[in-house]
Amino acid sequence: MQVASPRRFGLINWIGLWNLYLKEVRRFLNVFTQTVAAPVVTTLLFLAIFSLALGRAVETVNGTAFATFLAPGLIIMAMAQNAFANTSSSIVISKIQGNIVDVLMPPISAGEFVAAYVLGGVTRGVLVGLVTGLGMSAFVELPFAHPGFILFHAVSSSMMLALLGMLGGIWSEKFDHIAAVTNFVITPFSFLSGTFYSISRLPEPFYSAAYFNPFFYMIDGFRFGFIGQSDANPLLGLAVMTGVNVALWLVAWRMTARGYKLKA
Repeated sequence: MQVASPRRFGLINWIGLWNLYLKEVRRFLNVFTQTVAAPVVTTLLFLAIFSLALGRAVETVNGTAFATFLAPGLIIMAMAQNAFANTSSSIVISKIQGNIVDVLMPPISAGEFVAAYVLGGVTRGVLVGLVTGLGMSAFVELPFAHPGFILFHAVSSSMMLALLGMLGGIWSEKFDHIAAVTNFVITPFSFLSGTFYSISRLPEPFYSAAYFNPFFYMIDGFRFGFIGQSDANPLLGLAVMTGVNVALWLVAWRMTARGYKLKA
């Protein structure tokens, strides 16, 4: 009796990777109003509120119109929050419903597992950023000083938060846990990163502490791509974002390979 040998997919199981990625994309597109349209409306409301409340008191920031300075920070924050929400919610829901095994059983390696989920989060983040940017362009002048920096930080920032969402989702056992990560990690780091202000206005020690916040480089580099001004060296931002993403990827890969809180 001949025993069937396992199917070989080569070095990378492209079919499995692609289908898992499509599952993640279809998951958020099925509720487009909630996952894409709602964040766009919320971000536009933030722009309107801050522009109306502070527009006259703070007309310019380092010579740039306040609304133009504010817009890139709001766009990148919407992208980051949705990239985080995509991976974290997907994994937590699968663990609670008990169907995470349907993803773990197929012949998909830990690297392919991480790649598919992260790419799904990046896709949602970039899509939200694109739609938000198009919506803001109707109300705010958005120059494109360095398009390469815009593209790099859009992708790398979405990747960073998608990886953080994945780590949080793997660690969490219920929605309260992932809410704690959002409230005590993501939100504080986001609001202390210069989204609504230039860190040059911060007193010590908060000014120096900002340089140890990776969210700062995410926002500063993305804003530099639009207005051509930054609080930190843009090249340093590229290095920090790359290093953080590599480190987070290795941690996510290791946790997945070990089956940490994924396999009973």
